Amino acid sequence: MNESPVPLSSRVSRRAVLLGGAAALGATALGSSALANALSSPGAGLPRLADPFTLGVASGDPMPDGVVLWTRLAPKPTADDGHGGMPDKVVPVQWEVAEDEKFTKIVQSGETDAAPEYAHSVHVELEGLQPGAEYFYRFRAEGEISPVGRTRTTPAPDALSELTMCFASCAHYGEGYFTAYRRMAEDDPHLILHLGDYQYEYAAKDGDVREVVGPETRTLANYRQRYAQYKTDADLQLAHATAPWVVVFDDHEVQNNWADETPQKPDDGFLDRRKAAFRAYYENMPLRSTAKPSGIDLQLYRRLQWGSLVNFHMLDTRQYRDDQACGDGWQSGCTEREDPKRSLTGEEQEKWVLDGFQKTTARWDVLGQQVFFSKLDRTPGDGEKYSMDSWDGYVANRDRIATAMADSAVRNGVVLTGDVHRHWAAEIKRTHDDPDSPAVGTEFVTTSVTSGGDGEGGGNEDVLKENPHVKFYADRRGYVRTKFTEGELRADHRVLAKVTEKDAPAETAKSFVVEDGNPKLNPV
Repeated sequence: MNESPVPLSSRVSRRAVLLGGAAALGATALGSSALANALSSPGAGLPRLADPFTLGVASGDPMPDGVVLWTRLAPKPTADDGHGGMPDKVVPVQWEVAEDEKFTKIVQSGETDAAPEYAHSVHVELEGLQPGAEYFYRFRAEGEISPVGRTRTTPAPDALSELTMCFASCAHYGEGYFTAYRRMAEDDPHLILHLGDYQYEYAAKDGDVREVVGPETRTLANYRQRYAQYKTDADLQLAHATAPWVVVFDDHEVQNNWADETPQKPDDGFLDRRKAAFRAYYENMPLRSTAKPSGIDLQLYRRLQWGSLVNFHMLDTRQYRDDQACGDGWQSGCTEREDPKRSLTGEEQEKWVLDGFQKTTARWDVLGQQVFFSKLDRTPGDGEKYSMDSWDGYVANRDRIATAMADSAVRNGVVLTGDVHRHWAAEIKRTHDDPDSPAVGTEFVTTSVTSGGDGEGGGNEDVLKENPHVKFYADRRGYVRTKFTEGELRADHRVLAKVTEKDAPAETAKSFVVEDGNPKLNPV
């Protein structure tokens, strides 16, 4: 990393003033969600033809002394060759980090290369920043200035600083507008988690409310084009520019319901597809170089500490799992799912989780992961039916982790989940097959950003009665907003009435509080 001064102020374009300087200036005067409001001004996310920053900026994986800064150069973002209109050459990119929105207090600056081998993406891994601090950043390339992003470092390791965090999953471009991302930004979070299905592999289909470009994604060019279309969305750009993100993938970043090296359907080219998908994922996410893929492998599970308040254990529930039991889908009478050798995490990742539980000193330990963790029987009355793609298809693996929550150094165990396009909240049992088993943690499931369309509302009372440890269900789109403190965790299930129309307001469908030391969902 070159930290020699590269003053950007000498060539600030009008667009940079509108989306960077002017927006940030407004942030000082307008209040807590001012950055979101300012960047919502007309023209945000609508770059000029020659602008290389059509995909916006992002930051991620914060630490006490640093964070990853990201951008990708693409003047023609949805070009079908996957190069975004960039020439086949290395392009120098300058960057600046400042303490203030006007960049009068620059703390670091430097230059890095955007290479065609990685789709002209940039990953700057900052070091030497102050813990628990807010920073602003921007890039310059080809004589143009990027939009301004805001980021922050995590608190010092011994700090019990409060955390406001939003988490989301499942954003299908064709099935709705990404208004939920804008509402998340307006909540002014310190951190955003994305739990998978950031993009969908499918081609356009009848009934889409927005046109999806390109065929079903199979090649590197296909995946690059798809990510580029998603990242031109102004609402998504705003959420990325507002706070650092911590991301993990689920299935649609590659193919629906894939499991390790097994595709959903017979496919001789699946491993080439997985290799291409992983490369495009790294190119388009604010990830550290430790996540740079090697062929069909990508090291994604990792930990992030928010001071001594929260340990985030971010899981990968796709790359190491056994194939789904009994042919996948929702199944009754499937004894294969109870095989103690079956694993969703793989042996090495499970050991990593359990070791983390034994060594933790945090007030809250959070598993950020993809598929439904708690037991969920979808057949009211006699009989049972479970999803083989969820932890219900890997019962022993789940129960070992749940038991470890109770028997380790974990003080408060929390699971955050995506995937299922619905809001849920549940109390995690030590052994889910024993109705009298004590609760050892809590699970909050976020609905989708758009996937599934507007939804139908409703409470699914039959399923709630069948699963008394499950306390909430809602079929609307949205996200979950959380606030962690020393004494409690509050989770607000945020919903939008419509995503098939732009700019719907968000409201809270249900809130729960979990008190320190008591794994019980207390409705607010």
